Amino acid sequence: MKIIQLSDPHLMTPGSLLYGSDPLARLEACLADVGKNHADAELVVISGDLTNDGERAAYAALRDRLAQFSPPCRLMLGNHDCRALFFEMFPEAAVEQGFVQSVFDGTEGRLILLDTLDSGHVEGRLCAARLDWLDEKLREARGPAYLFMHHPPFRIHMPVLDEVRLADADAFHDVLSRHGNVRHIFAGHVHRPIAGSWRGIPISTLRSTNHQTALDFSDKWRLGHEPPAYAVIFIDADGVIVHFHDFPVPPVADRVL
Repeated sequence: MKIIQLSDPHLMTPGSLLYGSDPLARLEACLADVGKNHADAELVVISGDLTNDGERAAYAALRDRLAQFSPPCRLMLGNHDCRALFFEMFPEAAVEQGFVQSVFDGTEGRLILLDTLDSGHVEGRLCAARLDWLDEKLREARGPAYLFMHHPPFRIHMPVLDEVRLADADAFHDVLSRHGNVRHIFAGHVHRPIAGSWRGIPISTLRSTNHQTALDFSDKWRLGHEPPAYAVIFIDADGVIVHFHDFPVPPVADRVL
């Protein structure tokens, strides 16, 4: 099973720049690269922070670009998104119980896409209703499960980002522990390529399609200057392999303010 994950496009009104880059141009370059090289993917997941400020024009631009994109795609929300406006702009999106959460049963297991947006807060949260839903979907799974979420529940040892990870990770882990079938957690939010494990569960995060976080373990956030990337994920009976791919961007996407 081949899955593509891209994250944190931070789209703005078309033509706007963010940290010196054009988020829409970079997303277009990413989608073009995925379409050219990975049209056989079972699913493409965009794991949150679809927009930078929850603007209608930004969601409209995303909707227009995805209308021309062939592989099946699921959208997720991050702390920069607006759930109500997303529902309005993407009425056909996979939604359950009022949250942008869904299940995808692929050839090698069940993907569970979580909605960790806690409106008005930078950190993420899974309320009791969402945890109950996750509990049910893990119980229903007939094989291994793989979780996608915007906010990581684990520390990455960068204090400024650890302060805004998933709140109450213990309650989340309690749900996972009841079932023992989660084989990997894929997250966004941190704009860094990271791999490891959390309480025995393998984890990974990836870069944004627009701007990156510098590798800085102080209590400050700094802009990184690494290229944008997406992840190519292979899942089979032997395990999970994640490739991080730097995709080429057009010069217009790198205009400097």
